Amino acid sequence: MKRVDGKIAIVTGGTRGMGASHVKKLASEGAKVVFTDLDVEAGKTLQANIGPDVLFLEQDVTDADAWKSVIEEAENTFGPVSVLVNNAGINYSAALERFPEDAYDRVIEVNQKAVFLGMKAVVPSMKKAGTGSIINISSIGGIRGRLESIAYSASKFAVTGMTKVGALELGQYGIRVNSIHPSLVNTNMFSENAEGGSVASDRPLGRVLTKEEVANLVLHLASDESSYTTGAECVIDGGLTAR
Repeated sequence: MKRVDGKIAIVTGGTRGMGASHVKKLASEGAKVVFTDLDVEAGKTLQANIGPDVLFLEQDVTDADAWKSVIEEAENTFGPVSVLVNNAGINYSAALERFPEDAYDRVIEVNQKAVFLGMKAVVPSMKKAGTGSIINISSIGGIRGRLESIAYSASKFAVTGMTKVGALELGQYGIRVNSIHPSLVNTNMFSENAEGGSVASDRPLGRVLTKEEVANLVLHLASDESSYTTGAECVIDGGLTAR
């Protein structure tokens, strides 16, 4: 028996990087996965590569009506949703005094408001399933500050707090809510980050985090192996924040 047999999962931002890795990992371990993004071509390609256990849907995660449509489609195709991975996220780097207001608003909208919308929208479906695991991808930027990341840090700190509120409110329904806090991951977003290149040297493990390692943690939290874990900040950073 595979580790998430019978689970129905939704993964946002699922066409590349960490998101695609989460989709592949969950599907390989028995879940039926609906994954969403704005990149339609990449989504269709990934769906074709994995097979009938996954479904790609175009979605703007900042649109409440789009969330309702995605959950309805997931239920109609596979059944009530039991796992939600709020993975979609963006970044914008600039010093505080030069940070554009519109860029700040967009980061908050995608990284924070979309998580709120997803958590709210999925609860009725998880109640139908009789169980649920909401996994919010935060960051070590959600537990400590980072230069030139005022919006990103604000959004990820918010996700950390929202996760704890969700855990307190939804535990009575058998729904667990946890946040994952990676350090920089070797993905497209990492390669575009100004800190890239020298980041491995300040981690006790001496190397950069891989997206597959984050996917393994997602799998654990999605599975019944973590049945008593909720409201947790799951840090995966090679020991960086232990300093």
